[in-house]
Amino acid sequence: MTAERAAMTAEPVFTALGMQLAAELAEHSPLAPLMDALRSEPRLADKRIALVHPLLVTVRDDAGLLVVIAPACAWDDAREVFAPLADAFGDAKAVLILIGQPGARGLDEALRRGLSAMLPVAPTADALFVAISGAFALIAARQRSELRGHWVNRYRYEMGEFVEIARALTTERDLDKLLALILTKARFITSADAGSVYVVECDTRNPCLQTLHFKLTQNDSVAFDAREFSLPVSERSMAGYVALHRRTLNIADVYELPHESPFGFDRSFDASGGYRTKSMLCTPLLSRSGEVLGVLQLINKKREQNAKLLNCEGNLDQVVAFDDRALATLETLASLAGVSLENALLHADNERMLEGFVRASVEAIEQRDPTTSGHSIRVASLTVALASAVERCTTGPYRDVTFSPDDLRELEYASLLHDFGKIGVREEVLLKAKKLFPHELELIGARFALAVRAVEVALMQAKLDAVSRGAPKESLERFDRELETRRAELGRGLALVVEANEPKLMSGGDFAAIEAMLRETYRDPLGIERPLLALAEVHALSVPRGSLTAAEFDEIRSHVTHTIGFLSAIPWGRKFRRVVQIAGAHHERLDGTGYPNALRASEIPLQSKIMSVSDIFDALTASDRPYKKAVPLSRALEILELEVTSGHIDAELVRVFIESTGWSRLDGFAL
Repeated sequence: MTAERAAMTAEPVFTALGMQLAAELAEHSPLAPLMDALRSEPRLADKRIALVHPLLVTVRDDAGLLVVIAPACAWDDAREVFAPLADAFGDAKAVLILIGQPGARGLDEALRRGLSAMLPVAPTADALFVAISGAFALIAARQRSELRGHWVNRYRYEMGEFVEIARALTTERDLDKLLALILTKARFITSADAGSVYVVECDTRNPCLQTLHFKLTQNDSVAFDAREFSLPVSERSMAGYVALHRRTLNIADVYELPHESPFGFDRSFDASGGYRTKSMLCTPLLSRSGEVLGVLQLINKKREQNAKLLNCEGNLDQVVAFDDRALATLETLASLAGVSLENALLHADNERMLEGFVRASVEAIEQRDPTTSGHSIRVASLTVALASAVERCTTGPYRDVTFSPDDLRELEYASLLHDFGKIGVREEVLLKAKKLFPHELELIGARFALAVRAVEVALMQAKLDAVSRGAPKESLERFDRELETRRAELGRGLALVVEANEPKLMSGGDFAAIEAMLRETYRDPLGIERPLLALAEVHALSVPRGSLTAAEFDEIRSHVTHTIGFLSAIPWGRKFRRVVQIAGAHHERLDGTGYPNALRASEIPLQSKIMSVSDIFDALTASDRPYKKAVPLSRALEILELEVTSGHIDAELVRVFIESTGWSRLDGFAL
């Protein structure tokens, strides 16, 4: 064999031997006769045969599989000659045939490294062919086995990923976080460089009109200025086409769409971001009933998952089309994601509905009682602020208290609805600004007017009778003086009623004068003698402070019972199950004198104690009401301290409230 031929047939790992050494191999190798036998065997004509070392012959097929033939003594005493082929043996791309019998230790090692056959020193042509054919079959079998093992491992890995994905998708309720999770997992399992998520939304004015809302994008290679936008559900866009037809699109290169394609690709995204979109996979996210909830769009499947497509035009060889396995994997994930998205959307809808219901209820309360407008919202704000301040405490009895976001939302709802029971209180009592209702004062005024008229008629009749009897002038003037006196008395009586009607403190003398009016009478137009003031009117006017009688005050206090009854009819669920209990205890006092259940301190929820402080503070500092004036901040805080001293509210909560100055966060609050 010539040096040129030897060099041409040498294995790449041995090319450094050079032309001269290759020629020497051909002339002096003990395997030269074997080489000649192999080259003259027609059944091996499709194989590439090379003498790569005086002690090594290689036989390679078109698939790159390698059979190495060597004397047994080389394996025993010159193992280093096999070093250049170590990777091929390790990757199961090569096996060994030994000529002769190796030693015991050499045989064990050879078997572990891929020994496929041992031949005599001068094997026949058939024995050599069978050994080589068996060796190639063994390599192929090993590779199939390794491939099966690879796919089994891959399957186990993917199944593990799907289990983790399913667990994550089924536990996440925040819509934005869920969409980010769906996109992240989809890109990971398909080796996509980028992707986007669209959510189907209905027009608020026309529910039959649907749009695709671009919610999220991710890109491993470049940063996009991603602003949310909406586009119609139509065939003009790939996402719209997928949503409209509920089918997956797999496009090898979006820049080479067929002319007849109903949709196009907007290259402005690439142009603005210095990117090159090539392969794309779009699939719909469907609900259990098959309704399209969104579209998941993956971009640029990469050969190597961690590759960065910083120069995408120059690295297009890193981008491949999404294969069938990626398609199947994505559609499996999309089915999970669709159900999770449906749950998240339903959860978000329920949250919005509940929020809307609570806000509408607050508006209903305020329309029923305009004088306290804004009270429920301010109390909710103050209560949540105080709860957050309590949570920040590092000392004191509440240093270990924590509130989750759901706990704070529950407290906010309870605070917003704490006065909802006022819808069960008579409106005239709820809005009663003075001790008498307006119609009652008007009726009393009419009685006094009738009393004056009755006095006038009686005295005029008496004066006429005196004139007819010829009474002297002095006697007639007495009737005029009596009339003026009686008019003045009735005027003073009515003025006293009007003054006593104001919701302010009264002196003992005023009470006595009002009670004395129970004995005052007048005659109606029919001549029937009637009292100027009814017993109920005197009772109302004798209220020492405020505008409500004891019965009316009890009716006002009954709003808590109505609140409990109303809120108990609402299925709040596990997350907000304590709303009723919290709202229903905001008028309880630590000493057990509160209402409606006279709970003691240990029986009152902490949240209700917090709300009590906020409720009292806002009632004191709210803008002027018909029945009271707003008090300044300093006085309001003094009253809170007095409530603590009286055993009504929690001292530590009042301390935290004052130190945290939660009221400063209220809109329009003036010190």
